[in-house]
Amino acid sequence: MCVSVQRSGSTSFFPDAPRLLFRTAVAPKPVLSRAQLRMPALRLLGRKWLAASDDLVFPSIFELLFRFVWLVLTALACNVIFPTIENCPGAIYVRVYLIGILVLQAIVMILLGMLACNSSRGTITDTDSRKYVTPLLTIKVSLILPEVLLNTMGTVWIFCKIIPCSPSDEFSRIVIEGIVVFNWVLFALTIFGMFIVFDPLGSVKYGESLDTPSQSRHHKKVTGLWSRRFRWACCCLKKDEYGDEAFQQVAALLSAIFRTTDLVPSDVMAGCILLRVRQKRETREMRRIQMINEEEPIYSTDISKVFSEAPTWMNLKDAHHFLKLSIAPYGWPYVLFTNCITGICKLVRYATCCGCCRPKSRFVTDDNCCMCNLAGVRYLSGLPSKDILFASFKNHVFELPFCVIADHKTKSIVVAIRGSMSLRDIFTDLTAGSERFEAHGLPPDTSAHKGMAMGANKLTHKLHTILDRAFYQYPQYTLIITGHSLGAGVAVLVALKLRPKYPDLRVYAFSTPAGVLSREAARYTENFIFTVGVGDDLVMRLSVDSAENLRTKIMQTIHATKLPKYRIMLNGFGYALFGVPTRDLESTWRDPEDLENTAGENGQDPLLITTVMNNETTVLSKSIFIRRFSKVRLYTPGKILHIARRKRIGIEKKTKIHEPTYEMRWAIPEDFMELQVMPRMLLDHFPYNVEGTLDTILKERQIYHITHI
Repeated sequence: MCVSVQRSGSTSFFPDAPRLLFRTAVAPKPVLSRAQLRMPALRLLGRKWLAASDDLVFPSIFELLFRFVWLVLTALACNVIFPTIENCPGAIYVRVYLIGILVLQAIVMILLGMLACNSSRGTITDTDSRKYVTPLLTIKVSLILPEVLLNTMGTVWIFCKIIPCSPSDEFSRIVIEGIVVFNWVLFALTIFGMFIVFDPLGSVKYGESLDTPSQSRHHKKVTGLWSRRFRWACCCLKKDEYGDEAFQQVAALLSAIFRTTDLVPSDVMAGCILLRVRQKRETREMRRIQMINEEEPIYSTDISKVFSEAPTWMNLKDAHHFLKLSIAPYGWPYVLFTNCITGICKLVRYATCCGCCRPKSRFVTDDNCCMCNLAGVRYLSGLPSKDILFASFKNHVFELPFCVIADHKTKSIVVAIRGSMSLRDIFTDLTAGSERFEAHGLPPDTSAHKGMAMGANKLTHKLHTILDRAFYQYPQYTLIITGHSLGAGVAVLVALKLRPKYPDLRVYAFSTPAGVLSREAARYTENFIFTVGVGDDLVMRLSVDSAENLRTKIMQTIHATKLPKYRIMLNGFGYALFGVPTRDLESTWRDPEDLENTAGENGQDPLLITTVMNNETTVLSKSIFIRRFSKVRLYTPGKILHIARRKRIGIEKKTKIHEPTYEMRWAIPEDFMELQVMPRMLLDHFPYNVEGTLDTILKERQIYHITHI
């Protein structure tokens, strides 16, 4: 059974938009093979490389300009040197070297010009337009040997003083020395570049059926390769108890996400740039055909209206207060990061001199000699040391630093868990598979993020004794657990473990990752977890499923563009500086009819672009080695408040009337299922930006009340 295309009258720009309607056809068509979904990686010297045939435009132009300058200088030097070496014993040697350099430079320049021209042809997937790139590149690589030989001759002549024909003038000597050094540097850069784009598995044959055992072996080889890379690059993590397990888990994840896609790094960059344009275009198209209506979630600047149906403890004032405490475990690095010049001065008054010579505190573990981390906690929280009941700065894989604080302002014992700040934390984040998670009150078969679950189990084991001691000292206080980013996800799971003992506990989670709990468990947490997210936060939308969907979207978008990669990269630089112009929303994409004709000419299914996602799902279900990495989709827990920067429209842009900077709404986990390429997707995740957002909202609300009294 297959699908054929029937056109409607819609004006949608993108092949997977409503313009293409599907109906059943009589003639069967084969399911798309995985080979049809790959990107065109470069094949050179009998192997595949981590580069594409359209990646050579800018390197070729850059090298061409340098070689042109040196060609001109060499010609000028020859004009001066040749008349002065007529009677020199080594004249033939010098002439062979200089003429050889001139000829070789000219040949290489011609090759570079042809490479740049051929590499710039066609779209990313149109490899036929660049079929001469591989032979041209092979010729250029073969010229490395004569270049090395000639440069060795130049080194012997100009530096070793063996040949008695040294240049008599300063200009010629400097030019020849510069050429020799430049060529050695260029040779070193070439070797380094080949090392960077070398694919250890490039000799593996591609294009086989998904059901063959070779795909299974390939999957295992890729996983093993990633694991060896981690062991080599992150050797300091080998000492961790769970270091090897983290390596294996993250290697399996990366192998699954990039499974047989043949994507190279530049394809991913170009795809992200195109996705940004696509998202702006789709939003405009949806507004144009009035697909955004009253059913779309509406943001509001009226805080009282937004919180009218929420519990009283869910409010921005308390959220801002506990956000400061959740930032405190970041310690001295965060203070220095946010106060680059005055950070040390701010920490000095809280530091402990010669702390290693004093008796070790039972309440502070794994800090340095001067208790710099504790000094950072005291500075960031604004609390005296006596109110910090316990602080652990031990940071291993699946083990996060945390603080237990007596907060007299809110009469609560606060457990603040640090977010991601080290390489170990990143491996905890990337151990993103789902595993069974058990706690009293949770629905059966609840799953959670594996790395966070392991971190929560280790932390819960430590907290039992610490909290018993804290509540013995402050029996009337309540328990609050808070954290940012990875710390927020772990805080949620710790709260689920502790809730049977502390039924009144509450959680303030900030910028919580998307993949923490299965859906029913996430719904269960809405009564005692308050999650706050800001703007286009990347981490709030980051999960295994969203990463896999992003990969597929990148492939879709790359197939749909009519621009060559060098144009996409240039446009991306302009977008970063000046935003996406309206004309690019129209001119970036192919016409769907042209897409079908091109696909038919290349012997591909005309519906390749429009059915990538569906076919990928069909294909992936056939083999255990290429299925989706996580069996269970995970969601953001708690009652989610999403805050967005308010856009000034119409007359507001021209007037100076003070209006709220931010607006907000209650969101659901499904709102954060897809990754979006946005300018502030990283900035909106940083804790100082989240704190600044809440601080601005509270200040503007205070000003509003004062002006309306």
